[in-house]
Amino acid sequence: MQVAFIGLGNMGGGMAANQAKAGRRVAAFDLSEAALAKAAEAGCTPSASAAEAVSGADAVITMLPAGPHVRQVYAEWVLPNAKDGALLIDCSTIDVESARAVASEAKAKGFAFADAPVSGGVAAAAAGTLAFMVGCDEIDFAGVEEVLQPMARAVIRAGDHGAGQAAKICNNMVLGASMIAVCEAFALAERLGLAPERFFEIASQSSGQCWSLTSYCPWPGPVEAAPSNRGYEGGFAVAMMLKDLKLAQEAAARSGAAAPLGAQAEALYALFDKLGYGGKDFSAILQLIRGKLGELG
Repeated sequence: MQVAFIGLGNMGGGMAANQAKAGRRVAAFDLSEAALAKAAEAGCTPSASAAEAVSGADAVITMLPAGPHVRQVYAEWVLPNAKDGALLIDCSTIDVESARAVASEAKAKGFAFADAPVSGGVAAAAAGTLAFMVGCDEIDFAGVEEVLQPMARAVIRAGDHGAGQAAKICNNMVLGASMIAVCEAFALAERLGLAPERFFEIASQSSGQCWSLTSYCPWPGPVEAAPSNRGYEGGFAVAMMLKDLKLAQEAAARSGAAAPLGAQAEALYALFDKLGYGGKDFSAILQLIRGKLGELG
């Protein structure tokens, strides 16, 4: 299988590398020369342009920053240059409307398209253990699953076009709000004289148990693999969480849904980002809640 991979950032670089590890020929493109060089070291073939990468590919995978980028890349480079029968998969996290618009344009030109945003972060991208939430025509799902398999621990069809994006922004609204609640609980436990490690031991086996606590603990120590034990580096950036929460609020406003906790989470991460911590893992918001920003350096 020949795969075109466009967008080799923190997530895309690891994802493209896993395609190459699976024995696929990967034509890679990114605007960053450093990202292209890293992809070449991982077994990918750097391309001079997105159009060159796409030409001849059996599958095209994109991992881009936002909806406007996805619309532009597909309109200007992917759709005009992809070969007949190529499967097009966008793994970016974008608004539902953009995903459906690109799907419609792709379908009009005879291509199968899927929106397939991911969950798992940079470590999972490198390890090939991402969870993919897929929006596509049911008939295309088997092919999508085959293409994504080298990068995935789970590939789930959420529904038709746009459903993958809907699942991602709803999931990350839960994640953003639950992380704040966990951080508030740690800060309160500390003020009440309860050792954070003891609180973790109790809550992880009680009704407070959740992913933000037991898999991604914001307090350094209890969960060895959590970014809190690496100075809150190398995880899911505050700026990316804020982006997803904004998408959720925009979707809520358009659909008439009430999402007050999501709105509060967005406001708090926006403050944290404005204070200059957009590059830290989102669990670092613990230190804002504790009033200990100095510990972030």
